[in-house]
Amino acid sequence: MYLKSNRWIWMAVCFLLLAGCHSKSKDKPTQKPSVTPPAFDVDSAYGFVKAQTDFGPRVMGSDAHEECARYLLLKLSGFCDTAFVQAFTARTYDGKSWPALNIIGSFAPEKTERVVLASHWDSRPFADHDPNPANRGKAIDGANDGASGVGVLLEVARQLQRQNPAVGVDIVFFDAEDYGPKEGESAPPGEWWGLGSQYWAQNLHKPGYMARYGILLDMVGSPNARFYQESFSVRDAQPVVAKVWGHAYDLGFGDYFVNQPGGIITDDHYYVNKFAPFKMIDIIHYDMYSGSGFSPVWHTINDNIQNIDKNSLGAVGKTLLYVIKNEE
Repeated sequence: MYLKSNRWIWMAVCFLLLAGCHSKSKDKPTQKPSVTPPAFDVDSAYGFVKAQTDFGPRVMGSDAHEECARYLLLKLSGFCDTAFVQAFTARTYDGKSWPALNIIGSFAPEKTERVVLASHWDSRPFADHDPNPANRGKAIDGANDGASGVGVLLEVARQLQRQNPAVGVDIVFFDAEDYGPKEGESAPPGEWWGLGSQYWAQNLHKPGYMARYGILLDMVGSPNARFYQESFSVRDAQPVVAKVWGHAYDLGFGDYFVNQPGGIITDDHYYVNKFAPFKMIDIIHYDMYSGSGFSPVWHTINDNIQNIDKNSLGAVGKTLLYVIKNEE
């Protein structure tokens, strides 16, 4: 994903005004919940994140990518009613072609009313934002940027198998999200980010597939995570944003899910909204204090398991389960 910069000055002003209200020093919500949070095991979610990073960087064409794909399919097969892969060829900005896999699990596939939960599972092939120039050609673990969202969704799936939600739920792990051009590098014209979501949105896994809406997770494991309302999400699916942030507030997670505008972020949801017949929002950490707009470890070799916070995973996972619980 990347951040569009044409509103950076406006966003900086807004964030300066907000900084006094949302201190970065808080590591957990201070607001008391008004509803009972659903069961969600943060240790289990953290374990799913670590399992992915233990394979190493999940870069297309690598052994780690192949081994992690098998692991994710095995886990979804154990939790969901059905699980399968959607194979495609990812053609990247540098003229290369890679075998890629979207990994999909479904609960109650016979139900027509559905919700999609998604995250990307690949990791960045180069740490082009690392402060040390010697590291910028290295692949990253992507513990937060990729694995955190997948880890939350695996735990959500583990919990959903014990329940019978009123709607069907599809979990999609997009491949080839993070092979966009390096910082400062020119690229031929084209859409070079979110290749897996582009393919899925234009080749939905079931003929005539339709969902009420989708929710994308990206970078949801940072310490002191703050999920502002991303601008494409608000533009394309404001009622869904209001629903999710409202439920998060009721659960006591108002310090995580900040009821303020966020950046304009081209992420997998952007391509789903562009090509699919339904809309998807993005829950993504936005850091007002970093130069990139994301976590300080974004696209660096320090995006590793040591920088994942269980409380952030829990806030997102419990919110998702509560959203699904309240669908009728």
